[in-house]
Amino acid sequence: MTRTNATAIGFVAVLLWALLALFTVGSAPVPPFQLNAICFAIGGTLGLLWIAATGSFAMLRSIPLRVYAFGTLGLFGYHFLYFSALRMAPAAEAGLIAYLWPLLIVLFSGLLPGEHLRKGHVIGALISFAGAALIVLGGATGFDASALPGFALAALCALTWSGYSVLSRLLGSTPTASVAVFCVATAALSTMAHLALEETVWPTEAIGWASIIGLGLGPVGLAFYVWDIGVKQGDIQLLGVASYAAPLLSTLALIVAGVAAPNWPLLVAAVLITAGAALAARASARS
Repeated sequence: MTRTNATAIGFVAVLLWALLALFTVGSAPVPPFQLNAICFAIGGTLGLLWIAATGSFAMLRSIPLRVYAFGTLGLFGYHFLYFSALRMAPAAEAGLIAYLWPLLIVLFSGLLPGEHLRKGHVIGALISFAGAALIVLGGATGFDASALPGFALAALCALTWSGYSVLSRLLGSTPTASVAVFCVATAALSTMAHLALEETVWPTEAIGWASIIGLGLGPVGLAFYVWDIGVKQGDIQLLGVASYAAPLLSTLALIVAGVAAPNWPLLVAAVLITAGAALAARASARS
């Protein structure tokens, strides 16, 4: 597989994550860890069916246990920290801090062997981050010192996903099929978190079940498989910057669905995110 093709496949994850907010709204009133458990169970089952169809179960037995621990820590750790941060701090501010992960991916990728981090990558990531900030901070409520623990968890959330994505590059020989095990283990841990922290609530309408299935098949399913291919074999700097398209596309999806209304910051954000991605793409082309 070429680097360009792998990058394109990795970007499919960004497109799928753009549906995360829409499907999550549709899944209400299911609490987050219960939703996480169901969706990752669907995503893991999807992967296991693919492995069964290709007769690759033997390959899974050859993967070291530490790789499974690493992948599960990345997937479950990110979601646990994210949901916990939103419980302890205002959603807009905590969400923006958590969304430092694409910028951190760009910066950390410079430490990888064989990678070339150019000034255009960093500047492009900062410009795109500014665009994402315009969208995410639309519901900001102001600084509150009591929310500092939540902000700290959001920062750990960003470090967890960026670290998982960058270090996955060093596991390039590990088959993407391993993500199925990551998903199943994350579903199990999410179930335990749900039982310890939440009350069980099931969807009351068909749209709720459809949204949950959509999440499990796409943003919390297929997305992690294609992202694995992208960060292992594609242009990781370009993928990091391009990830800032997710909040923009997510907002557009909510507008199309009639859940949100268009506004002028969205247009400015679109220009900034596109300009940042173009600058990063140019830097990658010059590499």
